[in-house]
Amino acid sequence: MKIRSITFFLNPRWPPDAKLLKDCSNLAEAARGAFEGSGYEVQTVRIATPPFASILPSVDEATLTGLAVKLERLAVSMGIQYLSLGPALPQKPAHYELIPPVLAATQNVFLTGIMTTEEGGVSLPAVCKCAEVIHQTAGLEANGFANLRFAALAGVGAGAPFFPAAYAGSERPGFALALQAADLAVEALSEVKTLAEGRARLIEAVEQHAAALTQIAQGQAEGSGFDFEGLDFTLAPFPSVEESIGTALESLGLPGLGQHGSLAGVAFLADTLDRARFMRTGFNGMMLPMLEDATLARRASEGLLSVKDLLMFSAVCGTGLDTIPLAGETTVEQLNALLLDLAALAMRLDKPLTARLMPIPGKKAGDSTGFDFAFFANSRVMALEAEPLERLMRGDEVLQLGQRA
Repeated sequence: MKIRSITFFLNPRWPPDAKLLKDCSNLAEAARGAFEGSGYEVQTVRIATPPFASILPSVDEATLTGLAVKLERLAVSMGIQYLSLGPALPQKPAHYELIPPVLAATQNVFLTGIMTTEEGGVSLPAVCKCAEVIHQTAGLEANGFANLRFAALAGVGAGAPFFPAAYAGSERPGFALALQAADLAVEALSEVKTLAEGRARLIEAVEQHAAALTQIAQGQAEGSGFDFEGLDFTLAPFPSVEESIGTALESLGLPGLGQHGSLAGVAFLADTLDRARFMRTGFNGMMLPMLEDATLARRASEGLLSVKDLLMFSAVCGTGLDTIPLAGETTVEQLNALLLDLAALAMRLDKPLTARLMPIPGKKAGDSTGFDFAFFANSRVMALEAEPLERLMRGDEVLQLGQRA
């Protein structure tokens, strides 16, 4: 198990608050040393800000790009690998249009767009705006890679340490841990004789690591001016068979992830994680990132795993659709239909979901993805069974959906 990210949540101000950023840098260095001294590899340190509109006195392409470029430069000088400037909000529809230019001007900056309202509705215009962002961003790089730094959010609150979803919601600075822990599930479920035994082993492993990590984090937070906000033990994978959530699921007895029985497996692991006791923040669900998981990538390549399957898994505490390779010819209208389904699912079930979709220019469904990236497992471009929505579903209303009792 590794720490995917120590994610700091803070408002950097504009112009930037030099003391706050220096304090963050010092704490990041000390915390990394403390975790690594206890045997936990720290892959990255990241900063997530409040929604960018709350940082700047006025927002247009020039001011937002200037903020992003300046803060990216400062972050690199501080040893911070990635920066999230938070989401565009439904009440400011023009702000979504600023996201592709900022992604084009930076390399390590992430942005998101919120599709839902605080009252529990789905903003149809915001869903469409997110679809437009994905479509436009796909053309920024030859392989569509820029969409790795954008996600559409549904029901996602502040304080989740996993990127791209991370953003700050409090004026008091804090930090949380995003954990790469799929290997714990692989180890816990190997060579057990019953589901109960596998469940108990995984809970024990999660709680033991959580206790150790929390003690270290709280020690670092003491007197720092930063709050420790908790752990996100979403079982994030790495693109190797040994660190694959797909491998863990298939070890339950599934003949192949995507075949019937898979939903039950996802539900079992998500429920097991729910039963573990630790200081929580963020998703703490089942992350199934297609291109970051070797077994998922292979099953999709074999045609066993579809976009609809992954959306269905989200109903039992998945975290949404992540790193999904789509055809370069995918239209805004097709993306809009898929995002609307995801947002409706999030509102109806009262659970946070994200969509990180990656149309790849020049690729068609069934083509090899062809990425040259250490954190991706290559697969095949997935088919998207979607057609343009019409009439009422293409309006400018907020789709109000009550939570199921």
